[in-house]
Amino acid sequence: MNDTLLAGQTALVTGASRGIGAATALALGRAGAHVVLTARTAGGLEEVEEAIFAAGGSATIAPMDLAENESVSRLAVAIAERWPALDMLVLNAASLGTLSAVPAFDFKEFAKVLTLNVTAQAAMLAAFDPLLKKAPNARVIGVTSSVGRTPRAYWGMYGASKAAFENLLLSYGEEVRHISAIRAAILDPGATRTKMRARAFPGEDPQTVKAPEAVADRIAALLTSGFDHGHFERVG
Repeated sequence: MNDTLLAGQTALVTGASRGIGAATALALGRAGAHVVLTARTAGGLEEVEEAIFAAGGSATIAPMDLAENESVSRLAVAIAERWPALDMLVLNAASLGTLSAVPAFDFKEFAKVLTLNVTAQAAMLAAFDPLLKKAPNARVIGVTSSVGRTPRAYWGMYGASKAAFENLLLSYGEEVRHISAIRAAILDPGATRTKMRARAFPGEDPQTVKAPEAVADRIAALLTSGFDHGHFERVG
């Protein structure tokens, strides 16, 4: 990818301390974007920031808990004070929850999963909507899971949250598509070598599934080339 294709643009990536989020942040940084990295783990963010700098890119870290709405608002204010617009938003952060039958749900845990995977995403869209509207070609990509569209036994907690997240993001896209340049897309990474995957499939050989970099390269390509509103794809 050309190292200057995204020069002068600002991207915000959630869940950027590891896995797909970290790889995506690095890919965008290499392409010339200034990347704002957010996640709860400051140490992980610092490592990703250093990798971006080492690759010749630029980044800013913002350790925070997305489940705290006030943190989201503060981040939006801080970014608005430094940059005139937000060109790219990658909503990657999510919680798996416990895999269990629906009647066996721990409903306190279910509420926490919905808070991060749905409510916090709505808060992000609300907080960054003004900055996205100021960008000449704003793009929002939400990272989903196949269980959001294809129900699977024992995956109801995560699957329900991802189904709601997809509907939420695409509804937002419909609301702004005729009054702004914002375009929204959904990307299903498929089987990917992440800590979440390892937790869900503890007996799986991680070398049999693709690396996060393969997904990150596709996300970066979409953000570079652009896409139609409502675009959906699964990375094979």
